[in-house]
Parts: sequence; C-alpha cells; structure tokens
Amino acid sequence: MERKVARSTFFTGLALVVGFGAIVAARPEATQPLAIDTAKVTIAGTSNIHAYSASTTTVRVTRVAMASNVAGPAFWDALVKPGALTTLEVAIPAAQLSSAKEGLDKNMHKALKVQEHADITFRLTAVETGSGPGALKARGVLRIAGTERDVVLDLITHRHDTALTVKGKLDLLMTDYGIKPPTAMMGMLKTDPKVTVSFDVTLAVPLT
Repeated sequence: MERKVARSTFFTGLALVVGFGAIVAARPEATQPLAIDTAKVTIAGTSNIHAYSASTTTVRVTRVAMASNVAGPAFWDALVKPGALTTLEVAIPAAQLSSAKEGLDKNMHKALKVQEHADITFRLTAVETGSGPGALKARGVLRIAGTERDVVLDLITHRHDTALTVKGKLDLLMTDYGIKPPTAMMGMLKTDPKVTVSFDVTLAVPLT
C-alpha cells in the first residue's frame, strides 16, 4: 500500500513539474534588463509676463517586459518593432522638477500636488511605426497629479553603440489633469494652461 501511495505521489509531482515547465516555455514575454543611462525631461510654458521652464534628469523604469525573441546582438532592432515591448512604465518624481526661480518651483510643486502624488508616470500600451527613419508612435497613459489621460507620443529614435536615444515632445493642458495653472506675485503673474513636455532619454542594456 505504501509503495502505491509513493508511486502515486511521484507521478503527481512529475506531472506538476512537467506542466509548470510547459507554462514557462509558453510565456509570450520575458523580463529583460533595460535601464535609463541619461535622461532629461522639461516642462515649458508661458505666462502673461514671461516664458518659463522646469526640468529634471531623474527618470526611472519601474516595469518592463519584452517579447521573448527580443535578445542578442539585434536587441535594439527588434525592440523598436511593434509588439516587441509588451510592458513599459516609467516614473518621474514631480518634486525633482526645478527651474531657475525658487518661487516658481514652490508654486509648481503645489499645483502638481507632489505631497499626494509623488510621481508623474507613463504606461505604454502600444507602439507603431512612424512616418520617417527612426520614427515611432507610442500610445499610453500619462498620469499627472493623480489624473490619467490617454496620450500619443511622436518619437524619434537613434541607435548608437549599445544604447538607444529616444526624443519627443507632447503638448498638453494642465487643466485636463485637474491642475490649476500656477500664479505668482499676488496674482499678477498668470500662467497659460498649455505646456510642452519634451524628453531626451538614452536607454541602455547589457548585450550578452
């Protein structure tokens, strides 16, 4: 009786191992090392008195997953193809955005609600080929001050050595994200709700 129980347990365990192995082998995506080498994100706008801008070099990848065939020496060529990058989320600490004017920073951080919503995030949903060499169109969800909106980013990519540079711009309205345009000088300075977000990011990955 004990021999039958042991044999049954052995085959049950073997079936579980084989089944788990099949599930892992059938996974459509794999996590790959992908890091931001250098980055700069700038928010620029205008007011009734002067133009302004604030920027940060602090950007981090919080989640990334790629199709299993994105690997090896042709990593970057495969990565920029539609469907290759299945998951990508990046975060920008809102409190790290700074300008040349301390007073502007204080009002900007208040408007961005940095105490309640520390990060500005972008979650990729789809990548499409663009109209020119190295051009891509990225669709995703942008979250600012706790409010999410669908956006489309026109990107220009450039490969050099073992890295990929990605540049782009996005025009948006602060009011779409529930942000009241900052004011200063007892209300004498009023900012326009329209701002332009530009970014220049270099992605790197070890090729092994």
